[in-house]
Amino acid sequence: MDKRERIIRAAVEVFREKGIEKTKVSDIVRKAEIAQGTFYLYFPSKLSVMPAIAARMAGQLEQEIRDTARPDEAWEAQIGRLVDAVFKVTGEYRDVAILVYAGLSSTEQVKEWEEIYMPLYREVAGLIRVWQENGYARQADPFRLARLSVGLIESAAEQVYLYDSYDPAQEKVQKEELLLFLQHALRR
Repeated sequence: MDKRERIIRAAVEVFREKGIEKTKVSDIVRKAEIAQGTFYLYFPSKLSVMPAIAARMAGQLEQEIRDTARPDEAWEAQIGRLVDAVFKVTGEYRDVAILVYAGLSSTEQVKEWEEIYMPLYREVAGLIRVWQENGYARQADPFRLARLSVGLIESAAEQVYLYDSYDPAQEKVQKEELLLFLQHALRR
């Protein structure tokens, strides 16, 4: 694993343990087992690690969607897999996601969010394009529909994992309602 990746992993762990405010760069470098100067070769501050953590989360989302895609399934099942993928990754990163959102929104790096999510949006837009070609989804800009869909799914997952105390029954209901909503919103 390269030093940049070690820094990102260490930052995730230390942010989980201490929170953003109490974390110092020295805590991150100690966990990463690198020199403090090495940290500054990659990141100018502890908050500048946030886009890298967000990119890791978005990359994992994109990979999960790619890994679980089944083009031969009914489109409703494909939407379900998309929802499941976003819920899975959001659940895995639940404790870090809040920190990342807080960290990004408190800096100028919030502008990087859309750029970080571009590959994910393109992946979902590709799914939507296929649904449109097969006559399932309505004709509209697939990229715009992807951004709206990802935003909605992430928000629904965050409501389950980040804002409320976790309840598996509520997760199930949230997913069912979300699937119905997305099917109606995208349907031709």
